[in-house]
Amino acid sequence: MNQENYEILQISPSATDEEIKAQYERLKARYNEEKWQDGEAGNNAAKMLGKLDAAYNEIMEERKEKSENTSGASAFDEVASCIRSGDITRAQQLLDGFNERNAEWHYLQSVVFFKKNWMNESKKQLEIAMQMDGSNPKYREAYEKLSGRANYTEQTGGAQNINPNPASGDDQMGGNWCANCASMCYTFLCVNCLFNLCCNCH
Repeated sequence: MNQENYEILQISPSATDEEIKAQYERLKARYNEEKWQDGEAGNNAAKMLGKLDAAYNEIMEERKEKSENTSGASAFDEVASCIRSGDITRAQQLLDGFNERNAEWHYLQSVVFFKKNWMNESKKQLEIAMQMDGSNPKYREAYEKLSGRANYTEQTGGAQNINPNPASGDDQMGGNWCANCASMCYTFLCVNCLFNLCCNCH
């Protein structure tokens, strides 16, 4: 890592790609305005524009290279592999180490939260993923199924009563399921399958 590049952009190496881009655009606009000043101030601003472009390009190229692991697979594939194997702790550690947090990052974070049973947080991460890449059907399908699960939980107050009428005599072996219970179980299954299968699609 070239620390000088971050100093030129006046930003910390721990900043996200989005933060670095925003800072780059702010400084570029500033130096573009200052370069028209008379004398040394204008010359310095013009020089800084060149340094700014070079620093930004080097930082982003370096970060792109770091997003590839030693086997050549993308770092996102490594996260998905941890999720499939059930190593959620490792998956979260990998996600925490990312500087670039694009739509796929937020999707994978949503899956990790789902595996932890943190449904509200999972839903929020999917919303961010869709805002960043609204054309991705995987994000939208996951969001719709997760929303269906959340809506059912709200309607039932979190209750999961398989047999709402035990006095009917049909309570043996879980008999007499109501239509809503069957729908709930199907929704849960769909969400689990979607998150499990989508992690195989990277």
